[in-house]
Amino acid sequence: MTTKTTPLPAGLQGFSLEGKLALITGSSGGIGLALARGMAQAGAAIVLNGRDAGKLAAVAAQLRAEGHTIHESSFDATSSEEVKAAVQKIESEIGPIGILVNNAGIQRRNPLEEFKESDWHDLISTNLNSVFFAAQAVARHMIPRGAGKIINICSVQSELGRPGIAPYTATKGAVKMFTKGMAIDWGKYGIQVNGLGPGYFKTEMNMALVNDAKFTDWLVGRTPSRRWGDVEDLVGAAVFLASDASRFVNGHILYVDGGVTATL
Repeated sequence: MTTKTTPLPAGLQGFSLEGKLALITGSSGGIGLALARGMAQAGAAIVLNGRDAGKLAAVAAQLRAEGHTIHESSFDATSSEEVKAAVQKIESEIGPIGILVNNAGIQRRNPLEEFKESDWHDLISTNLNSVFFAAQAVARHMIPRGAGKIINICSVQSELGRPGIAPYTATKGAVKMFTKGMAIDWGKYGIQVNGLGPGYFKTEMNMALVNDAKFTDWLVGRTPSRRWGDVEDLVGAAVFLASDASRFVNGHILYVDGGVTATL
């Protein structure tokens, strides 16, 4: 299959997401919600996802009050059957998914020799299996259309390790390489697959670390930008990867980390 390109509009219009529908997994809070709001501000219609339908509805109402076009799809991203059914329903009832952000993820911390097998399986299921399930289900619709954008949320732990999170690091390293594999397999269909790699951000998942003065002092000293990341710092990179402006960027991991991956 040969893909065709057309000239980009003048100015910054290549960054517009007008007319696009974006499905963002795990978007009822944290990074996922920030990306949903940012992509909506760039013109996209958004399908929010989360397992808690009540929380999802509250977040959707908030974004609609800001003037955005928001839909809700409550499904478990770790369930292959639920993902396939939800994607089919979105495609049939809302519209074609032009952008998929695989954001659903969890963290578990413990010394590796004490790490629970159940926590290992939870990490693999949420951080890796969900990426496979959603990407495959959406790509099966994107391929016949000859276009699509998939953004997988990676991490600085796709490159670097820290004590007590070896299994999490394993999942994020796998997502990095899976991103490259997707780009290789689906690039010929006009699909761009890239990764977004956050550094340390102030999110609900990281509040214990944010409130740990010793860790925060270490992190700020370790980060060239000398601060924690705010979730809004990720929006520009995500919009770029979701837009026509990045149409020849494929299989790339864009780290938004204040320089953490650049320094020892």
